[in-house]
Amino acid sequence: MKLTKTAIAVALLSGASLIAGAASAQQADYPNKPVRLIVPFAPGGTADIIGRVFAAQLGTELGATVVVENKAGAGGSIGTRFVADSAPDGYVLLLASSSTHGTNPAVYKTLTYDAVRDFTAITQLVTVPGVLSVTKDFPATDLNGLIAAAKADPDKYTYASSGAGGLGNLAMELMKSMTGAKLMHIAYRGAGPAFTDVISGQVSMIWEPVPASLPYIKSGQIRPLAIAADSRSPELPDTPTFKEAGLPRYEANAWNGLLAPKGLPADVTQKLHDASVKALNNPEVKAKLASLGGTVVAGTSEAFQNVIASDVKKWKNVAADAKIQLDQ
Repeated sequence: MKLTKTAIAVALLSGASLIAGAASAQQADYPNKPVRLIVPFAPGGTADIIGRVFAAQLGTELGATVVVENKAGAGGSIGTRFVADSAPDGYVLLLASSSTHGTNPAVYKTLTYDAVRDFTAITQLVTVPGVLSVTKDFPATDLNGLIAAAKADPDKYTYASSGAGGLGNLAMELMKSMTGAKLMHIAYRGAGPAFTDVISGQVSMIWEPVPASLPYIKSGQIRPLAIAADSRSPELPDTPTFKEAGLPRYEANAWNGLLAPKGLPADVTQKLHDASVKALNNPEVKAKLASLGGTVVAGTSEAFQNVIASDVKKWKNVAADAKIQLDQ
């Protein structure tokens, strides 16, 4: 039987309508199987703990199982790329961070994903403030004193970081560029050995998130001078913010957020966003995240997308000024 052009066109339109209808039905039924939350870091770290606390409650709000999978390596790039390559159906999600979607794009010459274009933003989960701490015998007692000392004796004082190109490194370089302080960077493989050398006095100072720094501060092994947050931390009520300490435009903090592959349907994005906000505002979840030093954000998808774009731009400028460029 010979089909006319009109008949062929009608058949194609009918087929397209059936496909669209099936896709719409699948989206309306979302989720109808377990959701995978990819944490691009090793088990046991702060990001992993935050991811597991959030995933358990997100599953409750969605009415589905949310399984946490750790895909570590290359500073978080392996797991991040995995999610970028996954189908945009809402069943593979990413626990993004200020490193995967802030500092990594700034410092690596080649990166296997585009932090801004390859993902659909759901919501920012938490911010975790960083704190600048010095050795217990450091001569300055406040941030202004530290800056004055670093200017008076260029490169006499050193700062440790948990890795070249990481947030601690770039946060200190941002402070240097804003103040003219001359400090020498000593990079370590992880926060543990970095803290060890600051505690022993071999290195002068360190910028790290509050949860990592708090045990050493509480034990009196290091002294906090300023916290990178909008307000003082409940854990460190006597430590001024950078704004209070004299740097009102200084902004640098760690954060985690929820992303999906680009092209996620709008209704699935909205369902994930609404469930995430409910999960994050659960009192038990809030309390657990606060115990890790995290402040819940739970903002709009658009606001989170703007955070990512802003962080990438800011840290790229800092890395360029400091001439930081790395190979993966």
